[in-house]
Amino acid sequence: MANHKSSIKRIRQADKKKLHNRYYAKTARNAVRKLRTTAEKVVATEMLPKISAMLDKLAKRNIIHKNKANNLKSKLTVFVNKLA
Repeated sequence: MANHKSSIKRIRQADKKKLHNRYYAKTARNAVRKLRTTAEKVVATEMLPKISAMLDKLAKRNIIHKNKANNLKSKLTVFVNKLA
């Protein structure tokens, strides 16, 4: 157990931020999954900018790595372009 008040507070804050970050990362993963299961090009084209913005925000806040966000956006763009 931590001995200092500041370290106890730091642990509380870290847990709170971890929960917050996990929620947003999970929401983004679900959005990516939803886009990948979409078969209609019109729907996928509407979803892509929203998901790209979501990934950019997560990367900006260091919730996910910026290269991971760029790789996901690239793969999703290729997926949407291949839809008939």
